[in-house]
Amino acid sequence: MDAGTERAEGHTRRRTPGRPAPSVPARGRPRSEAVEQAIIEGVIELLEQGVPLTELSIERIARTAGVGKATIYRRWSGKEALFVDVVATIEEPGPADLPGTSMRDDLVRLLEHMRRRGLSMRTSALLHNVLAQMKTLPRLWDAYQELVVDPRRRATHDVVRRGVDDGELPAGTDVEFAADLFTGPMLLRTVMRSDAPLAEDLAERIVDTVLAGLRAGH
Repeated sequence: MDAGTERAEGHTRRRTPGRPAPSVPARGRPRSEAVEQAIIEGVIELLEQGVPLTELSIERIARTAGVGKATIYRRWSGKEALFVDVVATIEEPGPADLPGTSMRDDLVRLLEHMRRRGLSMRTSALLHNVLAQMKTLPRLWDAYQELVVDPRRRATHDVVRRGVDDGELPAGTDVEFAADLFTGPMLLRTVMRSDAPLAEDLAERIVDTVLAGLRAGH
């Protein structure tokens, strides 16, 4: 076992349960979760030191993580894919699975994740800083939208669509519009109004209020 692997296996782990797997399939040797975690930890360590994303080269990340550059490229296609996985590690993990008992319960679970993410944004200077930097880097921001944000949006659409199919919402309900009605208030509270309260029952209140309006309109 080489020195880099030894360091990887001894590295402090921060893996968050439910973190999305790295977005680019591994090539060559089988993946080593410990090595991947060491690389992600290396990026986080540099970010905590105040190094901007634009100055994080693969060479510098490899040196910090104690691995070779080829080890990183076997797991990620480049910095954009790696940084997306780093942000996914720092963020509040999404629900691993939904209850499936009803559309309402699933929507509450999805909105609760958004609420908790909002709390993380308020308490994690690192996450807030990294996301702010990502917005100035179009390729990275687009990759984040594609690999993290879009799947969450599709999950909400799927839940609402199932609710229409199961009769929990009236037939003919505009699925995309309804999904925006559920997520919009939570996004407003967590993103646009950083001073707004995020009460523990906020997800349930939003879902029940929107459901009542959608059902009454038909």
